[in-house]
Amino acid sequence: MEAREELLKQIMEVDFMIKDLNLYLNTHPCSQKGIQLFNDFQKKSKKLREIYSENYGPLTIEDNLGNETWEWIKSPWPWERMV
Repeated sequence: MEAREELLKQIMEVDFMIKDLNLYLNTHPCSQKGIQLFNDFQKKSKKLREIYSENYGPLTIEDNLGNETWEWIKSPWPWERMV
């Protein structure tokens, strides 16, 4: 698998875990293990997104925050990546 696709797959997996843990914490708000896992996955997602942005451009519009240029428009649109 291409490096870009592999990195994108990792981001999707981590983000899925964040959403799953979010649902878990909605019903178990005092779970210290759940909170720790949520925070760990948030940090991992942020790191993976930074790596992706540095190598391939911003993944989402939020990833363009702080840039002095508008890189968001330079990347291929999601439907163009599937070709």
